[in-house]
Amino acid sequence: MPYEPVIGLEVHIEMQTQSKMFCACPVVDSVSAPPNTAVCPVCAGHPGTLPVVNEKAVEYALRVALALECTVNPVSIFARKNYFYPDIPKGYQISQYEQPLAEYGRICLQTSQGEKIIRIRRAHLEEDTGKLTHVEAEVGAIHSAGKEALSTQTGRPYSLVDLNRAGVPLLEIVTEADFRSAEEVRVYAMALRALVRALGVNSGDMEKGVMRIEPNISIRPIGQEAFGTKVEIKNLNSFRALERGVAYEIKRHEQVLSSGGAIAQETVGWDDAAQATYSQRSKEDAHDYRYFPEPDLPPLRVSAEWVERVKADLPELPIARAKRYQRDFSLSAAEATFLAEEAALGEYFERVTEAGPIAARSAFAWVTGELLGLVNISNGGFESIKILPQDLAALLMMVTEGKINQATAKTVLAEMFASGRKAAEIVEAGGLVQVSDGDLIAQLVAETLAENPGEVASYRAGKLTVANFLFGQVMRKAGGKANPQVVRAVLEKQLVL
Repeated sequence: MPYEPVIGLEVHIEMQTQSKMFCACPVVDSVSAPPNTAVCPVCAGHPGTLPVVNEKAVEYALRVALALECTVNPVSIFARKNYFYPDIPKGYQISQYEQPLAEYGRICLQTSQGEKIIRIRRAHLEEDTGKLTHVEAEVGAIHSAGKEALSTQTGRPYSLVDLNRAGVPLLEIVTEADFRSAEEVRVYAMALRALVRALGVNSGDMEKGVMRIEPNISIRPIGQEAFGTKVEIKNLNSFRALERGVAYEIKRHEQVLSSGGAIAQETVGWDDAAQATYSQRSKEDAHDYRYFPEPDLPPLRVSAEWVERVKADLPELPIARAKRYQRDFSLSAAEATFLAEEAALGEYFERVTEAGPIAARSAFAWVTGELLGLVNISNGGFESIKILPQDLAALLMMVTEGKINQATAKTVLAEMFASGRKAAEIVEAGGLVQVSDGDLIAQLVAETLAENPGEVASYRAGKLTVANFLFGQVMRKAGGKANPQVVRAVLEKQLVL
């Protein structure tokens, strides 16, 4: 029996504010900051403390909600989501449930099958939890600070709790079950990451857990309207793990149902080493959390004027930028999306095209090819490279004008990237100007053919691919500086003599 996947996503995005959601504790890097150094009685859940809403977190959430075309509710209610876990210091999480900040949005994706609209069910504010580190203890295991023993029993596992992240503002974005493939899920996650980065509300550093994705996956016979039993994969923080985890669960569901089994509603984790999911706990329903209004916080009221101010301040969004790149530079949908989702990359590309009469196709190829390759090797970013857009444009103009060839340009670019020197300076100092003298190239070709009589005979006997070898030999003789078009023309002429 053929099945179709039915998938919805919950994405938790940390708001990049200076302080936490309900207290004045600073938001620190959860990876590098010393544990439990950004904690106060409020975020530690001490009795008698009172939360106060972070206005900047609400504004950031509004930016995302409006960019997703959501309807912002003028009044939303904070609620207590009750469940026990060691990294929830209060024993409950302050979230929103029945009356969220925003609802009924949409985002348009560009997939391999064309455009796909994904509906946004809700976007609501909440606070993040702390972070647990599970350790297998040895005799006299010592705290990472080196000051106190945590266990004296061999093999007894223990957990370390870091509350630095507890109380950090989160925006949870919940979609409708509109996804039908693992690819669509990945494209959505990438588009959402690009969106929140463009809005300046999140760094997009997924490896640090600032954006965590939880797909809810079920399958059903094709043509059936009712949903199947869903399974949630918890806390995925990479696009690779997301796509593979979803694909794995789809296949597992199909195998279970095809063999006459039943899917258990549960929460699972993803084991990247095993490339498989593993069961964590039975999947809760909303009533299991015993939601009720947070008694220490009044209703959150968002005025129409505030919404309009935030809307007017929104930058050009990645989807709109991609469409502009397609229209203005004749890029494909995939190429335009690639540039638009990396704002610094797209802006650099635009500056190159503005700096001179550079063909957009050439600028795209060099920016996303040779230059991006150098950036990736250096582990840096386009914001900090030494080559200004106008300097790359000057290099490309030298290629267009025939002053240097493509191979030389790549060598010059690498030197520009390393030293920050201008292209013209490097070319002049290295004597790298392209040789287009027909007589000189004819001499080099003749010498090459004389040195390789066997290859010449093979070519004339019909093995035409030998011409590529001979071309390379001529270019070597010319130190890589010969005009390739002239070399190929002269080579072809002399080979048929």
